Amino acid sequence: MTGERVLPPLRAWTEGGSFQRIGGHRVFVRRDGPADGAPVTLVHGFPTSSHDWAAVVPALVAAGLRVTTLDLLGFGESDKPRRHRYSVLEQASLVEEVWRHHGTGTTALVVHDYGVSVGQELLARDPARITRVAWLNGGLYPDLHRPVRVQRLLHGPLGPLLAPLTTRRRFAATLRAVLARPVHDEDVRDLWAAVSRAGGHRLAPRLLRYIDERRLYAARWASALEGFPGPALFVWGPADPISGAHVLARIRARLPRAEVVELAGPPAVGHYPQLEDPEAVSAALTGFLAP
Repeated sequence: MTGERVLPPLRAWTEGGSFQRIGGHRVFVRRDGPADGAPVTLVHGFPTSSHDWAAVVPALVAAGLRVTTLDLLGFGESDKPRRHRYSVLEQASLVEEVWRHHGTGTTALVVHDYGVSVGQELLARDPARITRVAWLNGGLYPDLHRPVRVQRLLHGPLGPLLAPLTTRRRFAATLRAVLARPVHDEDVRDLWAAVSRAGGHRLAPRLLRYIDERRLYAARWASALEGFPGPALFVWGPADPISGAHVLARIRARLPRAEVVELAGPPAVGHYPQLEDPEAVSAALTGFLAP
């Protein structure tokens, strides 16, 4: 199953960024758009990288926004320490440190998948710093999260044994199981390259501890989400088997004032809206974020 290529080559994406040292680790950061543009920060999901956003960043730049993207620790081009205890809380601190380094005060936030938990933690810490938030498919409510079988296995006791056996073919099969629209083989190849760089696929059991953190901080993060006073947008793929229409139903019930863009197609969009329908996502985000 292949569609048209939507992402620029991974090498071109990484060549446009730089590294920032945070807590003894190198973190990959990109800054795009006019220096005086309204700030927006994009946070990617598991198990990929900031390259996920590469098809929508040009539209945000064209709208005059100052766009910050980064690879979280353990992902993409950022360092991938093998024995590290990865935490959503640490990733939120990493984002705050990127903001501090670049002198970013208030900022809009766009988050996806794993990034929604980072976003919820950032809101819980300092909601006044976030001007508005756009959420793409992710586990906002842990009781609704439906991890695929591979994630359950990697998160279980056999995870450390299974993770090294992950191949590009297996990664592609798992990815396409959560998509509802075709993604080009070259895009999948680049996504895998970001995941597997420096043996990053071996870290999946450690990174998947975010599932436990979602349960642990469920009340804190739900309160941050539902109590945020600023504008909120949900750009959602309802055909996502992990966090699709069943999550959207609760969003509509709990956040009735939020703006919702349901990418229902046909065909409907799955777990990666920014890859499956970048044009619709770009239009929704620029309409929501542009000053």
